[in-house]
Amino acid sequence: MRTSILKPAAAVAGTLALAAGLTACGGSSSASDEKVVTVYSADGLKGENGEGWYDKVFEDFEKKTGIKVEYVEGGSGEMVQRAVREKSNTQADVLVTLPPFIQQAGTKGLLQTYEPTGSDQVDAADKAADGTWTSVVNNYFGFVYNKQKLKTPPRTWDELLDSSYKEKVQYSTPGVAGDGTAVLIKAMYDFGGTEQAMACLKKLQTNNVGPSASTGKLAPKVDKGELYIANGDVQMNFAQTQDMPNLDIWFPAKGDGKPTTFALPYAAGLVEKAPHSANGKKLLDFMLSEQAQQDVSEVGGGFSARKDIEATDANAVELAGLMKGVEIFEPDWSTIGTELDEYVEDWKSATGS
Repeated sequence: MRTSILKPAAAVAGTLALAAGLTACGGSSSASDEKVVTVYSADGLKGENGEGWYDKVFEDFEKKTGIKVEYVEGGSGEMVQRAVREKSNTQADVLVTLPPFIQQAGTKGLLQTYEPTGSDQVDAADKAADGTWTSVVNNYFGFVYNKQKLKTPPRTWDELLDSSYKEKVQYSTPGVAGDGTAVLIKAMYDFGGTEQAMACLKKLQTNNVGPSASTGKLAPKVDKGELYIANGDVQMNFAQTQDMPNLDIWFPAKGDGKPTTFALPYAAGLVEKAPHSANGKKLLDFMLSEQAQQDVSEVGGGFSARKDIEATDANAVELAGLMKGVEIFEPDWSTIGTELDEYVEDWKSATGS
């Protein structure tokens, strides 16, 4: 068995504010005065109908600065891979992904150091040691179910293996989607190791519909009843429930214990050799501004990355209730980032994917 991917677990009741950030500043500035900034991002923060956190932040940013945001969306792994392919001709200014892909982006030399204004209010324990990224929206991994088809979701992984879920379960592809990779991380924690986790996911293939590059496309299928169960994350799925009345969020438990999850923040970094580096810095500053962070829960259905922001809106209260009684564990992201490719190969071998 490989090195443990986990740090000691902790049971958390109520609201847990989690963050990730930057600790250094600098980076080369683009000579271009073009009024544009290009963002490569994991899906989840842009609304289906233009009502997401990104939609408001980008609109407000353009009004304030005159800088237009060009937006490219995909799975976390997909965005990193695209940035790698473009290293000789960099197109993106800002990269936003879920862990462990933001860490991978750093090790691949895709990010430059920059400390956005407001990052001093981001929890130091979650900041990148080399100052290459910061969380802009905090978040947690989770699953969704169709509450019209199911009175209650399966409580444990074992219940999810029941034949009644045949071809009614789908999760996004590990190594491509951040939330798909999170399925592996949670399973390895809940089952206590890589081999045990892969054995469960192998059995789950009987019920699994198949791979999906995008997690965001699964929730609509659950809402319609095409699927009963899919993976996701709290921020994205909570926002989706506003327009998807049959959708609800749940967390599988480990055996007879509590339901478990872990922080899965949207982390942003300034791209190395960004064509509009100065504009990228301005956007990162704006994302961490007090107003943008106040909007995280009310508009985006997520958790503020800044510890000095105390959201009291209706969404923030509901989100706190959702997380109550859930055990939060802390993955060892440095180990996961190093061994991710091996975990994905183990998954492919186990599932035949």
